[in-house]
Amino acid sequence: MPVDLHGILLLDKPLGLSSAGAVARVKRLFNARKAGHTGSLDPLASGLLPICFGEATKFGTQLLEADKTYRVTVRLGERTPSADRESEVIETRALPAFSREQLERALAAFPRDYRQIPPMHSALKQDGKPLYEYARAGITRERAARAITIHELRLLDWQTPDLSFDVRCTKGAYIRVLAEDLAAQLQTIGHLTALRRLSVAPFDTEPQWAFETLEALSLEERHRLLLPVDAALYACRRFDLPVGGISALRQGQTLNIAVELPGMVRIYAAGLGFLGLGEIQAAGLLKPVRLISSSMNRA
Repeated sequence: MPVDLHGILLLDKPLGLSSAGAVARVKRLFNARKAGHTGSLDPLASGLLPICFGEATKFGTQLLEADKTYRVTVRLGERTPSADRESEVIETRALPAFSREQLERALAAFPRDYRQIPPMHSALKQDGKPLYEYARAGITRERAARAITIHELRLLDWQTPDLSFDVRCTKGAYIRVLAEDLAAQLQTIGHLTALRRLSVAPFDTEPQWAFETLEALSLEERHRLLLPVDAALYACRRFDLPVGGISALRQGQTLNIAVELPGMVRIYAAGLGFLGLGEIQAAGLLKPVRLISSSMNRA
């Protein structure tokens, strides 16, 4: 029988597997009742896919909203309809003899705040259908541009016609679109040939676990790999709640507290540990935002 399990696994998703397929496989390996991923990776992409178990799924939004870092390879001089290897090359162009210095300047000059138009080959829905279904039928729909921020672009390698770089960016960035936009800035065309997600803030240095490693461990050893439920919230300040306020907080009441800086906080109580996420408002009030089940504190 599946068991109630709480925590976060940093999975190194392999190529060729969907994010949903990865979750299903992890659930079986961990004999877990409830699990979900936070920020999908296409089958053609590999790398970090945080899997939340049990009560940790309540805080998956924080990982969806987090900055992410990718290792990218773009093939310049070729274009595909999907902007990646999912479809065949439909256009080629001769490339100039780019130098490494030219490419470093191009990366440095690329806009850090810009508006991306989501690709037609995406899971975004219009009129109840994902855009990729329209694309496969040869239909193009209007898409609203979305604002994203590129924090860092760093050239790794240039072996004609393949350009490799690392990018750290905000949520919602389509790396396929970035590949095409960067190629356009270089006055050519391009498409994504390799993508690996290196990190999801705040998980920048923690080990990631491949299926081969997980399958070689016992169930107990796998469970010990889980990060705590609050691991995704360490960017928020800690707030220690007096024992007298626990019951009211769990009933959804806003509490009067000593005046502190406003903002989101991780709430803890002596003897119970982590209780959930709250918001301190300007008037010295603590409002519960998302709390874990009291049964977990008793476990």
